[in-house]
Amino acid sequence: MGEKATSANFSKQLAEIALTMQSERTGHTPKAVTVVASDETVVLTLHEALTPAEKILARTETGAAKVEQYHRALFAVSCEELRNEIQRLTGRKVREAAVVVEPATGAIVHAFTSGTVVQIFQLEPHGLATHVAAGVPAAADDAAR
Repeated sequence: MGEKATSANFSKQLAEIALTMQSERTGHTPKAVTVVASDETVVLTLHEALTPAEKILARTETGAAKVEQYHRALFAVSCEELRNEIQRLTGRKVREAAVVVEPATGAIVHAFTSGTVVQIFQLEPHGLATHVAAGVPAAADDAAR
C-alpha cells in the first residue's frame, strides 16, 4: 500500500467510493462492498449488486450472459473514474483492470492489478457449506445409511 493511505483507511474509502458509484450508475445500492488490497493488487467485490430485474433475467443462460455483458460495458465506461480514485488514494497508477460478474449470486468483482494474472475465488456464504465425506455429499451419504 502506498504512503498516502493506510490499508484499512484505503479499503474503507475505496469501498465507500465504489458503493456510491454503483448506486449512481444503476440506481441499485449493493448490500456490501469488500476490498482486499495487497501491495500490488486491489480487488473490490460488490455483494448483491444486481437489481431485482437483473436477478430475474440472470435465471436463464441467455439472460445471465446479457447481465454480464451489461456490467462489463458499464465497467468499461466507468473504470477510469475508479482508477483515478485508486491513484489518488495510493499515489500509484493502475496498470490493469478487469471485472467479473456472477449473475447467480449478484456479485460483481472489480480487480485492479499490476501483474498479468489475477485469480479470484469467491466462497459461499457461511452456513451454506455442503458436508462432504469421502467425496459423497452428506445428503447422499445419509440416505445410504
